[in-house]
Amino acid sequence: MRILVVDDEELARGRLVRMLAAIPDMKVVGEAGDGVSALAQIEALRPDLVLLDVEMPGLDGLAVAERPDMPPIVFTTAHSRFAVDAFEADAYDFLLKPVSRDRLLRAIEKVRARRLADALPSSGPPAWQLTIDDGPTTRLVDARSITRFYALDKYVAARVDGAELLLRETLDELGEKLAAFGFMRVHRGELIRITAISAVVMTPAALVARLTDKQEARVSRRSASALRTALGIDG
Repeated sequence: MRILVVDDEELARGRLVRMLAAIPDMKVVGEAGDGVSALAQIEALRPDLVLLDVEMPGLDGLAVAERPDMPPIVFTTAHSRFAVDAFEADAYDFLLKPVSRDRLLRAIEKVRARRLADALPSSGPPAWQLTIDDGPTTRLVDARSITRFYALDKYVAARVDGAELLLRETLDELGEKLAAFGFMRVHRGELIRITAISAVVMTPAALVARLTDKQEARVSRRSASALRTALGIDG
C-alpha cells in the first residue's frame, strides 16, 4: 500500500513514517506539511492511502478531504472534537495522536477491507436479468430479448421462446427496472421495448403498437404522445 503522510508537525510526521516503515507491505511515497502541498502530491503520486492531519495552516485537512476524487483518507489529530466532521467527509478512520501502532494497523486493515469490497462485483444480479417460473423450472431470462410484458388477470406475463410465462414482478416494478434498457409503459397493462416496434396503427378501438415478434400492444391516449416522441413520429 502506497501512503502519503500529511502533517504540519515534523515530529508527528516523522513518527508516522517510522511506524509505517516497520509494517510489511507499506511504502511511504511522500510527505507534506500543509494542505496545498498535500493536494499537489496526491495529484502527482496517486497514493493508495493518505494519513491526513486535520489542523494545518491555510488549507486544513477537512478542506483537502472535500476535494473530488480523493484517495482513501485516515485523519490524524490531537482533538476528538473533529471526529464527526471527519466521518462526514467519508474518512475511512480517525486516529487520535499520539497514534499507537496497534491503532494504526487497525485503520490500515479497515482501508484494505473497504477497498476489497469496493473492487468486488455487485452481489446482486444485473437489472436486465429476470427470474421467471416455467412450471417446475425457474429460468433466468435476459429482459432485453423480450418485446412485451403485459397484464394477464392478476399476473404479469411475457412470451419467452414462444411460451407464455408468468413473472414475479409487477408492471410498475419492471417499468422502473427496465427503463434504462429501452422499455416504456404505454398502457396500464402494457410495457414494451421501443426498439421492438415495427409499426404504430390506429385501429377503430385504439392505437396499437405492432412488434417484431407479431405481438400487439395497446397504447393508451395518455401514452400516445410520449410514444410518438420516443419514436420520432410527428403529430
